[in-house]
Amino acid sequence: MHGPDRPALLVVAHGSRDPRHAATVHALVRHIRSREPGLRVSTAFLDFNAPSVPQVLERMANDGVGDVVALPLLLTRAFHAKTDIPSVLNEARARHPRLRLAQAGVLGPSPLLLDAVEQRLYEAGLAPADKRSTGVVLASAGSSDPEAIAVIADMARELRHTGWCAVRPAFASAVTAASPPRPEDAVRALRAEGVARVAVAPYVIAPGRLPDRIADGARAAGAEVLADVLGPSPALARLMLRRYDEARTVHRLAAAG
Repeated sequence: MHGPDRPALLVVAHGSRDPRHAATVHALVRHIRSREPGLRVSTAFLDFNAPSVPQVLERMANDGVGDVVALPLLLTRAFHAKTDIPSVLNEARARHPRLRLAQAGVLGPSPLLLDAVEQRLYEAGLAPADKRSTGVVLASAGSSDPEAIAVIADMARELRHTGWCAVRPAFASAVTAASPPRPEDAVRALRAEGVARVAVAPYVIAPGRLPDRIADGARAAGAEVLADVLGPSPALARLMLRRYDEARTVHRLAAAG
């Protein structure tokens, strides 16, 4: 990514009443700015936190920004990526016709996310040598979208292929009959299969109510290891910039120098 005419990057986060959520988002954006100091990076939230997406886009339009890549800070392509964000971007296009807006893809699936999950597991006390004796519960927040559910299951299979003895997907909020089990149920299932050690890895970007539910379930079921949320990891920051590059290539925004 070179040249002064790159599109601005707008990181669009969900938002939360939990202050840890916004703090994590801002920490991730600081990583982006440190990696790409010449890139204009702004943050907006869909709900609960300020500034909102329309507020930031209006500021960009008033500043004469021409091209913007809106990057959903989401792991799966569900309702927010398919409906909420396109709607707010379409409204902004109508209000600011000189703004060229492109929506980047969601972050997952990606091998970089698996790297981030494993890094959190190692930080929680595991080592690569523990893989053969450790089962992992890959615990997502939850979704009613079949595509999102399938992606979590696929990510669990990919994580299993890196050497862990077993990996089970789980949802903190099981909203359909087809959803994976709750984290505590997945821990107990692994235990019933004779897995010697069970670790729970939240497949969630930031702390909040549902990650807390994942942690509570892991403890209640007796998981030996509880990893942290993905948070402001370097792998996540690299992935965000990758999605930004992909979007401006697809939409042919502001050719690189």
